Amino acid sequence: MRIAWGITGAGHYISESYEVFRKLKQRHPDLKISIFISGAGEEVLKMYGLFGSLDSIAPGGYMEEIFLEKDQGKSYPKVGRFLMDKYDHLIISPATSNTVAKITHGIADTLVTNAVTQAVKGSVPIHIVPVDIAGVVRSKLPYNIDRDICQNCEDCPSGNECPNQAFTDEPQIDLLLCDGCGNCVDICTYGAIKGGEVELRIRDIDSRNVWILKELDEITVLDDPYAILEII
Repeated sequence: MRIAWGITGAGHYISESYEVFRKLKQRHPDLKISIFISGAGEEVLKMYGLFGSLDSIAPGGYMEEIFLEKDQGKSYPKVGRFLMDKYDHLIISPATSNTVAKITHGIADTLVTNAVTQAVKGSVPIHIVPVDIAGVVRSKLPYNIDRDICQNCEDCPSGNECPNQAFTDEPQIDLLLCDGCGNCVDICTYGAIKGGEVELRIRDIDSRNVWILKELDEITVLDDPYAILEII
């Protein structure tokens, strides 16, 4: 079986999605997985320290590649595979509200939304895990500095040891530079660096778009990433 996994720029469900695909690969060593990552998805994967671990799922070689949007130009040539009967499933997890809105309105201007369009045209079953379905969700945050705890050390040990120089003078962590390694958490003696969770209320328009998504041909909406394990 060959699967295409699309990743968009949501922090919610990103860790769970990674764990699900890691388990799939462990349970089915012959399963081939290609990963299609949007521009925002690449940034978020790095923030959560997952980008460097994707080769355990897609180690390279034919049908086990990692495709980044920035490397695919504007025509996204690799999504042509969905018209050539190369994949048994396309799974988008997590799917941001922006991605869902684009799919429901027929917009295909990212690597992932273009993959969805071509998969529909190629009659490839599509499974999507939206992050904004309804109600309220609790989402994990990337590492940040709690300014109420930070002592504004003149010589910040965590910042000095950061391999990506992601610490700014404010002090803050530049999440576009952070790769989520977590070394700074252990170095800070005051416990000022942490992740955490935030409570988010789902917008009505995002909920409506999910309901529209459920009515589209070839698309199945899943409540969470763990439902993927029941499909494969």
